Amino acid sequence: MSTMAQDPGFARQMWHQLEPVHALFWYAPEVFEEAAALGYAVDTRWPSYFAWRAAPLGAASAEQVSSAFYSFSPRMVREHVPAAWDVATPGEVLAGRLRAADRMYRAVLGDRIDDPGLGEAAALAKEAAQAASNAGRPLAAANAALPWPDEPHLVLWQAIGVLREHRGDGHVAALLTAGLDPCEALVSFAAIGAAPPETFGSRGWAGDEWTAARDRLISRGLVSPDGTATSRGRALRDTVERLTDDLAYAPWQALGPDKAERLTKLTMPLLVAALESGLLPATSTLGIGKVAAPAR
Repeated sequence: MSTMAQDPGFARQMWHQLEPVHALFWYAPEVFEEAAALGYAVDTRWPSYFAWRAAPLGAASAEQVSSAFYSFSPRMVREHVPAAWDVATPGEVLAGRLRAADRMYRAVLGDRIDDPGLGEAAALAKEAAQAASNAGRPLAAANAALPWPDEPHLVLWQAIGVLREHRGDGHVAALLTAGLDPCEALVSFAAIGAAPPETFGSRGWAGDEWTAARDRLISRGLVSPDGTATSRGRALRDTVERLTDDLAYAPWQALGPDKAERLTKLTMPLLVAALESGLLPATSTLGIGKVAAPAR
């Protein structure tokens, strides 16, 4: 474990460990119930998704949310923002998402919600989150600026949220460095088998926009006409993922190998509970479990 914690690739392992524990939020029925109580339509998850995730930014415009979220079609963002703030204020949304996370974890964990190990895990995750530098990372900074809740399971959820947005903001920087625009980022990810192209339809790009992005990547020698990545395309994505790991490493380096190992052990039951809940989709746009760590 110690040698792994000295490798920036360890940041990916911790993301794989913690992301499902947090991502339950986007699918749990308790969360949709709280969204409906606020007045959001819940026939799809998107009206509340944009509200829940963007609320730390304040009453952000569609342009601000498109920039921060990056991979979503700006047209899709405009369908939900700024209309989300006419339904509920960002402050009301933030209060609602803590209620939702509380109900979700109580439903999934049952009596384990009072396990002392959960408090220890929350303290360790918070320590890692507070060690992150959020300069140039708007979503991470906005989440880090929120007051910390009192309950350990909510501290854990919020700390993982800061860390996942910290990684996500760094991933956007890596994509920009690679010269991949928002739609190209998805096309190139699908091209290496991270998820089927139809999975990325959730990001709202029209068929002609997807085709145009693929054609641009073909012209750069990154994607073959059949939509699969060329060797150059795979190498570029490998570079993107490596840089993402590098940019996400500092919080784990600050936490140190012993504490990181302890956090891994303490959150393993939560990871199992999340995976066994039946709430998480088999495939997602994140590509967890589909893309191998880049060679170093």
